[in-house]
Amino acid sequence: MQQVQQPEAHSAEELIAQDVGARLPQGSMSWVIAGLALLWSLFQLWIASPLPFMVGVGVLNDTETRSIHLAFAILLAYLVFPALRSSPRDRVPLPDIALGVIGALVAGYLFLAYTQLAQRPGNLTTMDFTVACIGIPLLLEAARRALGPALAVIALVFLAYSLAGPWMPGLLAHRGVSLNALANHQWITTEGVFGIALGVSTSFVFLFVLFGALLERAGAGHYFIQLAFSLLGHLRGGPAKAAVVASALTGVISGSSIANVVTTGTFTIPMMKRVGFSKEKAGAVEVASSVNGQIMPPVMGAAAFLMVEYVGIPYVEIIKHAFLPAAISYIALLYIVHLEALKLGMQPIGNRQPRPWLRRLTGFAFGAALISGLSLAVYYGLGWLKPALGDYALPGIAALLLVAYLGLLKIAASNEPLPAEDPEKTLDELPQTRAVLLSGLHFLLPVVVLVWCLMVERLSPGLSAFWGSVMLIAILLTQRPLLNWLRTDGKHDYGSFGDGVVDLREGLIAGARNMIGIGIATATAGIIVGAVSQTGVGLVLADLVEMLSMGNLLLMLLLTALLSLILGMGLPTTANYIVVSSLLAPVIVTLGQQNGLIVPLIAVHLFVFYFGIMADVTPPVGLASFAAAAVSKGDPIKTGLTAFYYSLRTAALPFLFIFNTDLLLINVDFAHGVLIFIVATIAILIFAAATQGYFLVKSRWFESALLLLVAFTLFRPGFWMDMIHDPYRDTAPAELAQTMGQVEADSTLRLRIEGEDAVGKLRRFTVLLPVPDGESGERRLEHLGITLYEQDGKTLIDNVAFGSTAADLGLEFDQQILSVQAPTERWRKELMWLPGLLLLGGIVLLQRRRQPA
Repeated sequence: MQQVQQPEAHSAEELIAQDVGARLPQGSMSWVIAGLALLWSLFQLWIASPLPFMVGVGVLNDTETRSIHLAFAILLAYLVFPALRSSPRDRVPLPDIALGVIGALVAGYLFLAYTQLAQRPGNLTTMDFTVACIGIPLLLEAARRALGPALAVIALVFLAYSLAGPWMPGLLAHRGVSLNALANHQWITTEGVFGIALGVSTSFVFLFVLFGALLERAGAGHYFIQLAFSLLGHLRGGPAKAAVVASALTGVISGSSIANVVTTGTFTIPMMKRVGFSKEKAGAVEVASSVNGQIMPPVMGAAAFLMVEYVGIPYVEIIKHAFLPAAISYIALLYIVHLEALKLGMQPIGNRQPRPWLRRLTGFAFGAALISGLSLAVYYGLGWLKPALGDYALPGIAALLLVAYLGLLKIAASNEPLPAEDPEKTLDELPQTRAVLLSGLHFLLPVVVLVWCLMVERLSPGLSAFWGSVMLIAILLTQRPLLNWLRTDGKHDYGSFGDGVVDLREGLIAGARNMIGIGIATATAGIIVGAVSQTGVGLVLADLVEMLSMGNLLLMLLLTALLSLILGMGLPTTANYIVVSSLLAPVIVTLGQQNGLIVPLIAVHLFVFYFGIMADVTPPVGLASFAAAAVSKGDPIKTGLTAFYYSLRTAALPFLFIFNTDLLLINVDFAHGVLIFIVATIAILIFAAATQGYFLVKSRWFESALLLLVAFTLFRPGFWMDMIHDPYRDTAPAELAQTMGQVEADSTLRLRIEGEDAVGKLRRFTVLLPVPDGESGERRLEHLGITLYEQDGKTLIDNVAFGSTAADLGLEFDQQILSVQAPTERWRKELMWLPGLLLLGGIVLLQRRRQPA
């Protein structure tokens, strides 16, 4: 990301322009840029749709689409991002146009020469070599312009490392890569620039960014902000709580921290300042809630889509694992805002009295029951419709959506339209929740379509976003004339069909401009990933990090978090995630195995993802903090520090879910999941109170320390239970078959293994061996695909069946089984919640004595 030298001098408009292209030329060039952006969006919609396959025209494979995607990104990057601060902003110099066109041609080379390249894999011609030697520098320069120098410099370092392998010192040395091999690997194959990261940007990310831009253009962003204010404005610190909820709602449809800050912040930050928040605190609340928007399903940050490819699980599973930490993180931020309001003695806005708790709770329960009932009706209703309608299911469901759309528009037309956005207007009276809610319910239909396609139809993320965008396009074109037609009193003019066409055009252009930086970032990060795969530096780094962490997993996680934060000072979150996850995720899993802790790969990737996002907050270069400071007119460094302080809960959660994967709902049933959600919510609220130094009253230092202890106990009860009672008993390796026969099916045995890794180095690691059904231990081992033999008092693996469970776990011929641990009968770890809650009760009693009467 760009490093801003003088943040105070930048307006919010300039900062968001910096994010999507700071150059706004006049005349014909502005039409060229808009035309290219529009063409890019239409191309992405075309390749995501089923239309090419239906008409048999424009069917492209992954490599061809990635090539065209990058061609658009590079051309637009040179046209909209100036080379230097002193470069003109109102016109595009000829050298920039020339570089952009050449960049687009070399990026499009894989599309233009696809047939020839496919017929001679690995056989580089002079033309191929020339294209690669022009393309890589042009891509790096585009990255420097669009994202600042950091990513380009890191990519250059990795390119230099690839070439200079034989001359590197001891540990870092490798046999080196020739210039020809480098050009082929990085530009002509799909291992480097045109690799998985660019593929995800092409297939998934563009469609979701476009979906968010169209939804914002339709008026959903303004609707969400008004709704949040009407719901929460009457509470203490209401505008700040509304900012959190508005950012959460905007975060559901947007995957960019900076865009979220500027979208909701221009309205919420002045409101927060007006009720008594300082400039820095108002900005920090907006930053903390906006940055969390990237972890909020269903539309998470762009990096979440990369996880689909890197971890190898469906996007629906990622949503499931990410939901609980994201939800409790937002709940905790609401509580932090509440504590700040109590500290400052704030009063509610307006004369609307908050309802008594019982009535509020009843209303909430009724609302939750209504939403649940509607969800069930939609789920089972459409589930019944699909088989009943057979081949006519699609038109039938489309007709149902049309009826729902017209019905919701009729409701909207029967209510007053929302007031125009005006952050400077004094907020003396809050909008009525019912009127606001009813005025924009049709904005939820595209989100329903998106979630339905993702969760129920199990379509790919790209196709789901396509159908959501189709629904949005229909709304943008028709909502204005239909609202005029349905409003019978003629009091309001909502605009014409022509205005809807303009909205659609501007939404498509905004979506493409938002994607320039992401497209360039994923392509440039591909250079780093390509260098890692070509040189084997990943194994070197694994050794280096293991040496620095001295084999300690917690220290290893702290180093990973620190690396993410440091890289995040100059890299966008997507590029940061690609670099850190490709380098360190496998190392953490391996080191966990060596420490006897089985860390699921998704937990490690979410860990890296969270800290990559935290970099948007952290001073001195947290761009989201600069954007908020530009709106609040506060000090950007103070805003960043306060936002980081508020975001401590987001920094603590990754460490907790690495050691307690229940928080990611891994192997947890529904009832247990609900219980974990309730207890985790209580724990994160206690953690927030401890870090804020305020619970019922201002906390003393020892009370804050005890609150942290309670939060830790609720989050990780197994830590204490393991001290009281060991969860496993040791048995001799020679008795593995006998032990396997004694334990219950579906339980697990812990095996400590010693053997050589891929490069012949001796290593020790832990394996969780599932116990299958079988009448004896020998039969169960057979089902797992293992045969054993004894030699010199050692138990060794004789054979591992190909494709068996044992092979998937990494067991191989001639590995030695050092120890076997079988599960024991013991108390449930959740019992440790009781002493934690008793300690909490003691703190409550202590603080209640100090409460004013």
